[in-house]
Amino acid sequence: MDHHSGSEVQDRASIRACGYFRVSTGRQAESDLSIPDQRKQVLDHCAARGLNLVAEFIDAGASGMEEDRTEFQKMIERALDDDRPFDVIIVHSYSRFFRDAFGLEMYVRKLAKAGVRLASITQELGDDPAQIMMRQIIALFDEYQSRENAKHVLRAMKENARQGFYNGSPLPLGYTLEETEKRGNRVKKKLIVDPVEAETIKLIYALHRLGDGKSGPLGVKAIACRLNELGYRTRKGGRFGVSGVHAILTNPVYIGQWVFNKRCAKTTREKPANEHVIVEVPAIISRQEFDAVAASLKQRDPHVSAPRIVTGPILLTGLAVCATCQGAMTLRTGTSKSGTVHKYYNCSTCARQGKTGCKGRSIPMAKLDTLVTDHLVDRLFRPERLTAILASVAARRAERALEVDRRVASLQTEVSSAEDKLKRLYKMVEDGVTDLDEILKDRLADLKQDRDRAKTALDRIKAQASGPSSFDPEAIEQFGRTMRENMTSGDVPFRKAYIRSVVDRIEVDDDVIRIIGDKSTLEQAIAGQVVAAGGVRRCVPKWRARKDSNL
Repeated sequence: MDHHSGSEVQDRASIRACGYFRVSTGRQAESDLSIPDQRKQVLDHCAARGLNLVAEFIDAGASGMEEDRTEFQKMIERALDDDRPFDVIIVHSYSRFFRDAFGLEMYVRKLAKAGVRLASITQELGDDPAQIMMRQIIALFDEYQSRENAKHVLRAMKENARQGFYNGSPLPLGYTLEETEKRGNRVKKKLIVDPVEAETIKLIYALHRLGDGKSGPLGVKAIACRLNELGYRTRKGGRFGVSGVHAILTNPVYIGQWVFNKRCAKTTREKPANEHVIVEVPAIISRQEFDAVAASLKQRDPHVSAPRIVTGPILLTGLAVCATCQGAMTLRTGTSKSGTVHKYYNCSTCARQGKTGCKGRSIPMAKLDTLVTDHLVDRLFRPERLTAILASVAARRAERALEVDRRVASLQTEVSSAEDKLKRLYKMVEDGVTDLDEILKDRLADLKQDRDRAKTALDRIKAQASGPSSFDPEAIEQFGRTMRENMTSGDVPFRKAYIRSVVDRIEVDDDVIRIIGDKSTLEQAIAGQVVAAGGVRRCVPKWRARKDSNL
């Protein structure tokens, strides 16, 4: 039987201990079982050994693989203070302190330099080399077990997502949860549309594509301001911001595709596409509207088009170019002796480089704006002119349709031939006429590849099929009337959006102004397939079939 002197008991009582308790998930913390058990065992340990427990730190719902735990860092900082408040940090097991072998050793050594030991009540080890090695081995097993658990949890969550169930991530605005079934003690939930929030989502998309009827299509910041002015709030009651609105406009969940496992939870880096899991959910926005918004956002991207071009106060910024150098025509102002300010479109190349870069052109801003809008209103957007343009487009499409039909027939023949050959080979194998050897396997693989290639080409050519070949005269008249009204009235950004929807660029020459666009884009605009703020294809066919448009 061991006997301790009074001085030894007094020395032990003077040892100041700190307890650290941790659980990994919020669910464990809510159950209120693990942490109280850890604390009880640490208190019993200190009482049995006569240690003085002077402080406690608790991390409820923090991963042991990470060091950025609030209470953990407070404890380490306090332990390293100059007044040396602790002699030992006591944990239930080393895995409560850290589940990363390198992290554990780093902090053990950092504490040791300050004269603080780390002790586990269930894994009592000393400081000799053999026991230090044993602690390191235990840490390696803890790390391995943590990573294996994470792997299995993620696998289960991915399968849960494949079946269409909710995994617990923040819900996107516009959706709520509905309990669909119960498996054991677990309640399975799926996303359903929240009718009230869905109206906000639809409004955001409508504002970006069409505006509110008083102005042109709104940008992301303008949408956020408009929502806040109208009293709309986020789910948490906050105001809308630029990043939140942009996230809504680019989130595929609103067309029924919620992406699970897209980013790494620790690094937030996007994972490879083959690791993503698409969860089918009810759609709020149509695919056509989502694609139109995506095209508009790309067009408005500052890396593609400068903000002054998209929403600036100058009507033809980004459209008017010098016919000689193709440089942009930018605003230049001058003041007369009477104090009147005159505004001009001036060749930017000449302004930067002088006459050596380009001889330069200058035209009063009001004159060019009036010439362009009057010409579009008086000549292009008249029903008879629009009908003539559509007729020429239809004629060209009819010619191309014959070539496409021949290509479609050829591809269909290739697909049928490959499938017939595959069926005959499968039949021979089933009837025992031949064995499925390596040569036959290679032949089957080649035939499948040929069939799939032909099918892909066939699907692609069908997807690229042309639009309607004819339009109702009433639709043409309505389109022309809308364009005439919107190009001549309203704010400049509003008018600019409509001009950019059908005009590619405007060339300013010495004695002629050329308005250049794409007939097929005009056709799509009439069909309602292109919104006013959408991108215009960078083509150069001119609306001058009879050399009479811009004379």
